[in-house]
Parts: sequence; C-alpha cells; structure tokens
Amino acid sequence: MTPLIPADRQVIDSYGPGIFRVSGTLYEGPLLVFPDRAQAWSATDFASLTVASFDVIRGSEPAVEILLLGSGPKMGLLPSKLRRELREAGIVVDVMETGAACRTYNVLLSEERRVAAALLPV
Repeated sequence: MTPLIPADRQVIDSYGPGIFRVSGTLYEGPLLVFPDRAQAWSATDFASLTVASFDVIRGSEPAVEILLLGSGPKMGLLPSKLRRELREAGIVVDVMETGAACRTYNVLLSEERRVAAALLPV
C-alpha cells in the first residue's frame, strides 16, 4: 500500500551509487531533502560531520522535528557531542544507512511529520 503524499512534497523516488532521484529530479552527491525542497549538501563524508554541517537544517522554517541522517552504505555512530548540540537546537537525529533513511523519510513525510533527510550517497 502506497501512502498518499501531497503532490507538492519532495518524495525520494530512488537512490544508487552517488545519486538520488527526488520527485523526478536527479541529484548527484550528498543531498538534503525537506518536505518542500531538495538541495545539494556540502558534507563530504560521515567522519567529517560537524555541527556546522547541519546549519541549513538548524535554520530551516518550519523547524525540522526529526532529522534522518543517511550515513552511506553502512550505519555510523554520531559523536555524542554533535548529537547533543543538535538536540539543543531542537533536532532529534536518527542515524541509519542511506537506503533506510530514504524509505523512513517517505513514511514520515506521508504522516505529515516535520522531517528532513541528510543523505550521504551509497
């Protein structure tokens, strides 16, 4: 069963090595996906993430409630300091491999949650 998602929302259609397809548009490299837009992300790899890597998310309106962090082909562990800084900004981070983050994003979007996905390619 496919959930009903309003036509103006950004749905992650597919992903592959180095690419993402969001609402019919192809993107290469790391990507940020919000309910109303998708944009390139300046992150290079999971190990080099800092609180500044999430500035766009921290400043988004409406505020992001849940951030799905797609860590690439394998799940990574977010440093507790970074997790705490994001939580202090009101953002709950859930780290998972990128494929799972894409699928979870679409489910939460269909539930009309204030969700965003920060995706590193597989």
